[in-house]
Amino acid sequence: MPLSPPADRERLHTRAIEINGYRRSDGLFDIEAHLTDRKSFGQTNYDRGYIEAEEPIHDMWLRLTLDEAMLIHAVEAVSDKTPYRMCPTAAPNFARLAGMRIRPGFLKEANQAVGGTVGCTHLRELLQQMATTAFQTINPAKAKRQLVAEGVSTEGRGSDVFDKRITEQWGGGNRILNTCLAYDEKGPLVKRRWPELYKGDDADLPAAAD
Repeated sequence: MPLSPPADRERLHTRAIEINGYRRSDGLFDIEAHLTDRKSFGQTNYDRGYIEAEEPIHDMWLRLTLDEAMLIHAVEAVSDKTPYRMCPTAAPNFARLAGMRIRPGFLKEANQAVGGTVGCTHLRELLQQMATTAFQTINPAKAKRQLVAEGVSTEGRGSDVFDKRITEQWGGGNRILNTCLAYDEKGPLVKRRWPELYKGDDADLPAAAD
């Protein structure tokens, strides 16, 4: 268990989110998310009557179909279970995201299209993680295809060749420099992968003699 042992406690609520990235036979990609919310206790609901313990309060699906340039071709949303009768009528409005591109500013643009009373908070919350999953699905697929076409072997070279090519899809090392601990400009990963960007204490030291 990665966390320390917890205090004595009672589980009350479970939110589960699963997001999968698929390559389709037509060359496009599907990013598909499934969200559920469950309580450990039963409760009475005005629109649904009694909801049993562990029965989903929310059970929602969202699919984005994209191309390699991160352009959204189609969107499908389904709200199978919700706490209010009117909630499922928001799902079709997510089709408005078609034609948008996942890039900086995408979430703001999406919120303008499906924010407020035309959308659903829980489906909107999925978009950030789906955008990240799209990058993690599509960019590695592009990088692998390019490396194979170029005859570049990554065998025995760790993940650097592959990961560096993926980063190129995002605009290069400068785009992700200092965005997390691993990409610290003073850290060993940057020193190894992008020595020209390395800013550690030994950046100006002469190379060791062979």
